Amino acid sequence: MPVILLGLAGALIAIGQAWTLAEALADCLTGRSGSAWPSILVFAVLVLIRSIVMAGQELASSRAGIASRRRLRLSMLASMVEEGPALLRRQHSGVLASTIVDRIEALDGYFSRWLPASVLWMAIPAIILAGVAFRNLDAALVLACCGAMVPVAQAVFGIGAAIASRDQFLAMTRLQARFLDRIRGIATIVLAGAADREAQTLALAAGELRQRTMRVLRVAFLSSAAIDVAMVVAIIAIVISQRSQLLVFAGNGAAPEGIAAALFGLLLTSEFFAPFRSLALAYQDRAHAAAAADAMQHLLPAGNLPSSAPLPRSGRGLAISMQNVDFSWQSDRGLALQHINITIAAGETVILTGASGSGKSTLMELLLGFVAPSRGRILFDGTDIATLSPRDVAASVAWIGQRPVLFAGTMRDNILFARPSASEQELVSAVNAAAIDRFVDDLPHGLNTVVGEGGFGLSGGQAQRIAIARAYLKNAPLLLLDEPTAHLDPETEGAILGALRVLAEGRTVVLCGHSDATRNFGGRVLELDHGHVVLIRGAA
Repeated sequence: MPVILLGLAGALIAIGQAWTLAEALADCLTGRSGSAWPSILVFAVLVLIRSIVMAGQELASSRAGIASRRRLRLSMLASMVEEGPALLRRQHSGVLASTIVDRIEALDGYFSRWLPASVLWMAIPAIILAGVAFRNLDAALVLACCGAMVPVAQAVFGIGAAIASRDQFLAMTRLQARFLDRIRGIATIVLAGAADREAQTLALAAGELRQRTMRVLRVAFLSSAAIDVAMVVAIIAIVISQRSQLLVFAGNGAAPEGIAAALFGLLLTSEFFAPFRSLALAYQDRAHAAAAADAMQHLLPAGNLPSSAPLPRSGRGLAISMQNVDFSWQSDRGLALQHINITIAAGETVILTGASGSGKSTLMELLLGFVAPSRGRILFDGTDIATLSPRDVAASVAWIGQRPVLFAGTMRDNILFARPSASEQELVSAVNAAAIDRFVDDLPHGLNTVVGEGGFGLSGGQAQRIAIARAYLKNAPLLLLDEPTAHLDPETEGAILGALRVLAEGRTVVLCGHSDATRNFGGRVLELDHGHVVLIRGAA
């Protein structure tokens, strides 16, 4: 609203500018230069005021765009975080990165330019027409007729711009996804001798993006040209209709008032068509917004039901009940889990075994809340997790997988990622409990040693201990361990399992694993086979 109000104020000031300038020129052309100074001074003051108004309009427009993009980006990030890794099964990570960065950034023009322009393109010409008609009815009729031609041309070119913009965004998204994939697999590409082939493929994708971008610009230039043609026609028509007043140099004795009225219509012609030009430029922003909205429609927050009962965050553990649970990743592939009925007492340890593909990881994802059962329900302390927000579920669960995700940064930062507000004493306790203190002194800067992305510079066992330290800091009542020692040697596996036994005290634990050491972790053993629980044994 401030942008629109400032735009309307600028239009009113432009009318005053045009009139004072027309009066000054008329006085000068008729030999009355001395009386032109008051008009010139008023014109200068109006120029200064309009400059301030235009600066304020730009500032308000920029702030509106920044605030709107910030709200949308936070909403999208919250949606992605709450849905979790399940989102990656239907959206490429490169597409998600493009959506959250480029496509939302492209919405800046929609909020800061298109929305105000969609109102001002009608309001400002109407104000200017009224001002011109008050002093020069013929010029106002010419402007009205020429202005009526512009929306027709804009509609024709706007359809083409929307299609071209959508195709351009699609090409950019494909290029980004392909580039990200190739960067991730660069070692495989080099070893396979496919570097030249992949470079050519990326070049073709970049060429397609260039062509589609030029197509968008071509349509935009045609749209702008249509407005220029209408404005030139309006100027010529006004000159013809006002020729008797404008031929002052022919010595026809035209009165200053008549000359001022004719010049007034001419000077406001560009101001009359300026909102149409702004709308044409902003229409590209609208086309970008439509393409971005199409990509984001499946990522908006679905709205989660509030927690019906508080869940414990630490202490006695969490009671779990899976009641007649079925789950299928795809309808044509059958059920990954069938008729699962499991009850796990608070503080109990359960070991899931079974061949690869038997459904262990799927069951883990159900407990993590990343996916929902196709049928049946899962209860945490008697509360259906379907009635809990993903944030509440995640706060009650600590998870350690086969390969912990470590970020580029210090070891301290990677451990504190679980709870940045943890005190130094809590950090030291987690480090000691995970046995990180056994090797941290050998590192050049201790906990402040910088590790690369993915834990580069650390062994598999050291990276896993950082994951264990994170779980200590989080102190959640439910601990999910998805084959945490799958890629470790027997000696390191034994050390990691020893640290996990300490971590498991007082918590409910679900552990997936294949090795004998995992089966001997201690607790009830459940064996899965093709999505069924086929064997249950007591504590080992």
